[in-house]
Amino acid sequence: MTTAHPTSTPDAMSSSDFTFTYEVPQSPQEVYAAVTNVRGWWSQRIDGATDRLGEFVYTVPQIHTTRVQVTELVPGERVVWRILDNRFGAGEDVDEWAGTTVRFDIEPAGSGAQLTFTHVGLTPMLACHEGCAQGWTRNAHDSLHRLITTGAGDPITPAVEASLLSDA
Repeated sequence: MTTAHPTSTPDAMSSSDFTFTYEVPQSPQEVYAAVTNVRGWWSQRIDGATDRLGEFVYTVPQIHTTRVQVTELVPGERVVWRILDNRFGAGEDVDEWAGTTVRFDIEPAGSGAQLTFTHVGLTPMLACHEGCAQGWTRNAHDSLHRLITTGAGDPITPAVEASLLSDA
């Protein structure tokens, strides 16, 4: 079962953090493996390891750059990132995501698993809230769900980057 339209909904973190939950028939270990394969669902432009503690950088040239610290990895249960630095566009809103946390909580559900994604600190007060919520829906909901259930996600590619630049 999957949430049709992820929205900012109340959760244990804050009543306004962006979050969604869905269930898949795969095991918690398979979900964890997909979550930590960030190049398979978010973007092919990831510099650094995403499956171990440390830092990686996500970049869509001229649109978005963020430096992420992987702070917690519990196989089959949880992945936690801390956003260290962030820039949208030509540098505006440099600190908007800085200090926020992205959580992937995984638990058994029926014969599969449930994934809860929460961007703690991505609240309606942020200028990017609507666009960022759409981005997380595209990537962490739709593309990650595809990677988990079919083995092939829909990460941001250079062709997608070009279309994003033409839309900007």
